[in-house]
Amino acid sequence: MNQRRILASLAALLALGLLLHGPIAQWASYHAFADQRGWLGIPHAADVLSNLPFALIGAWALWSARARPRHDASLAWRAFALALLATAAGSALYHWAPGNASLAFDRLPIAWACAALLCAFFAERLDARCGSPAALAVALLAASASVLLWWLSEAAGRSDLRPYLFVQFLPMLLVPAALLMRLRPRFAAAAPDAAWWGVLLGYALAKGLELGDHAVFDQLGLVSGHTLKHLAAAGAALWLLAARRISCGSPR
Repeated sequence: MNQRRILASLAALLALGLLLHGPIAQWASYHAFADQRGWLGIPHAADVLSNLPFALIGAWALWSARARPRHDASLAWRAFALALLATAAGSALYHWAPGNASLAFDRLPIAWACAALLCAFFAERLDARCGSPAALAVALLAASASVLLWWLSEAAGRSDLRPYLFVQFLPMLLVPAALLMRLRPRFAAAAPDAAWWGVLLGYALAKGLELGDHAVFDQLGLVSGHTLKHLAAAGAALWLLAARRISCGSPR
């Protein structure tokens, strides 16, 4: 079985596993974050303001990309940078007033970031067509649909996160699988293996901090797990984008 079939089979198995599992509901206390403190009139200030790094990193990535030569994955990387900017806005809006309506604006750019990241990875290592406008448009539409389906399920009173979870976890399944199968970069400007392993570790750390929101806040007092989750996720994005900059070489 070649690498493409293995990756396609893994994606199919993830979809089948979620299908057989049945609906996965959002837990009732999802919006009850540990750190409820306000600051300077900003409600839930730490969770709101900790989104600023996403905006700074996304803006830096877009600015620095102007001086680099274009390649097969360039469009996908720009889409990822834009998704980081949208994540900063969407997540800040959600944490300002947590609720399902604002959560849709939080999850939508996260889904876009996952889709763009997977397109960039496969454009660099598998097939140039994965980074084409058509492929990227399909991936972003599928990501948007996953959030819409979740929101509709909430509105109908039968919460189901499975489509959104598929989009979010697919890169976390396929990227390490491809790395372990020695799927090599197709050109010198591609992000190196260490950058991808770093972002995977950062994602795992972020998810752990998210799940331990209250426990971390109880232990540390000054900062919650969810606030640190934002910083860990932003740090992982910065690690990956900075590694790409180094591999591309500094612009003259």
